[in-house]
Amino acid sequence: MIGLLALTTAAFFTGAAVYILIAEQPARLRLDDRALLTQWQPAYKRGFALQAPLAFLGFLLGVTGWWQTGSQLFLFGGLLMMANWPWTVFVMLPTNKTLLAMRPEAPGPELRSLIERWGVLHGVRAALGGLAVISFLAGHL
Repeated sequence: MIGLLALTTAAFFTGAAVYILIAEQPARLRLDDRALLTQWQPAYKRGFALQAPLAFLGFLLGVTGWWQTGSQLFLFGGLLMMANWPWTVFVMLPTNKTLLAMRPEAPGPELRSLIERWGVLHGVRAALGGLAVISFLAGHL
């Protein structure tokens, strides 16, 4: 049962990340700079509030699934879920902080390139989640 919960959690995480990549990010990039930043800042905060706990929960469930079954695929999936934390803190955080510090009234010329960079960096999070889904699914086979 724990393995199925890990799989479900990873699928929710990955679904949210992929939605951001294929729906939200392209739509926001069509906005003018002021609206772009006005949309990104609260969306980022809400996305972080959703995805951070899912990544941590996926890690805990993966480790528990490994402990219960002995399948290293659950451990690997859990570690992939947890890898989102250091990726976000050490790689994405400088871009996030810069974007969060900008004022929508005067976003600056680097805004669009930073949002595009953020999208690429966020794609790694979607990939980590997708690999965790595959690992958790394989743990059930």
